[in-house]
Amino acid sequence: MLINFLKDIYHFSLAFLGALIYRFPSKKIKVIGVTGTKGKTTTTNFIFAILKEAEYNVALSSSSIFKIKEKEWKNRLKMTMPGRFKLQKLLRQAVRENCDYFVLEVTSEGIKQYRHLFIDFDVAVFTNLSLEHIESHGSFENYRDAKLKLFKKTKKTHVINGDDENASFFVKIPSEKKIILGKNKIEAEEIKETEKGIDFKIKGVEFNLPVLGRFNAYNALLASMTALSEGVSLEISSRALKKVFIEGRMEIVSRNPLVIVDYAHTPVSLEAVYKTLFNIKKGKMICVLGSCGGGRDKWKRPVFGKIALSYCDEIIITNEDPYDEDPLKIIEEVAKSTEGKGQKILDRKEAISKAMSSANSNDIVVITGKGSEVWMCISNGRKIPWDDRKIAKEELLKLKKNSDKKSF
Repeated sequence: MLINFLKDIYHFSLAFLGALIYRFPSKKIKVIGVTGTKGKTTTTNFIFAILKEAEYNVALSSSSIFKIKEKEWKNRLKMTMPGRFKLQKLLRQAVRENCDYFVLEVTSEGIKQYRHLFIDFDVAVFTNLSLEHIESHGSFENYRDAKLKLFKKTKKTHVINGDDENASFFVKIPSEKKIILGKNKIEAEEIKETEKGIDFKIKGVEFNLPVLGRFNAYNALLASMTALSEGVSLEISSRALKKVFIEGRMEIVSRNPLVIVDYAHTPVSLEAVYKTLFNIKKGKMICVLGSCGGGRDKWKRPVFGKIALSYCDEIIITNEDPYDEDPLKIIEEVAKSTEGKGQKILDRKEAISKAMSSANSNDIVVITGKGSEVWMCISNGRKIPWDDRKIAKEELLKLKKNSDKKSF
């Protein structure tokens, strides 16, 4: 108990010191916080795009990228929600650049370490909840309670996915304005999935997103209704989302064969990705399955294997972020539930190359686990520069060159 108390004092002190040094910048800008298990990165990027289309000056902090107006740079922290000093510095930079809004991914780990303190949130957005970070928080209830703290801190506007089974916990927290989305409330309607993206309507306004995945219609709904709560019309949201692009989230690397890179790091998100692609596939679906990062959420491993077995014609299980765990052991724990159909390839580049060489023009290759992350984390705190998308493109180019030589 004493250790936990001292940790709390430590994290609280750093949060206060960071805000003090940068002169409590959130008091001079509207802050929108997005929390949940899945969809945070996509939803925050959607909100950024909509507010920008509405001609506001906007800043963004997400797991993949930082943006302040027209300037953007990669998030290389291997951390979705930056530490207290970094976060307060970003807020101060946004204020200095005369930004109207700061859109922020808020994580349970960040809340646990008080990174959200001394930030005045104007809007809190809830995407969904599923099992994640249970080993860190001790229980699902503790994980959920961490997310709830953002809403308890935000007094003005709450935007909530009412279809989630945990929505009632968020709905009952008081706020000046509350927008609840879902069945029999405000919905994305007439959803149509194509190979190019998704089409749907919100309150009669047509949306055409150039991103795959039915679930992205819900992310777009959350973002559009968040913007509407700030006075931005659905027509502006529709216009903005026609042009949207999210790195590492259902990102199309190639169309011949169709190669998709996605972050999918929970069973629910992995199944959502596989289901979307399974429904549009014409040939085989070849899955390069990241084997779940070392030292955390070990319960996921056999679940990942079972999900892959249900959807994939070929399964290649490979390394992801082993940290100090034995990567071969992690891969084996995933492979056990694939009934012998999972091919184990330790080298992730080799695994991607194998998938590409197995694919015909009408097949789908889906590479999951890392998305747009720029590092692979291995033992002793070391990090190796990494990019699934770059490697996939390089391997495709090699195959094309070899094919051209043979034809010649």
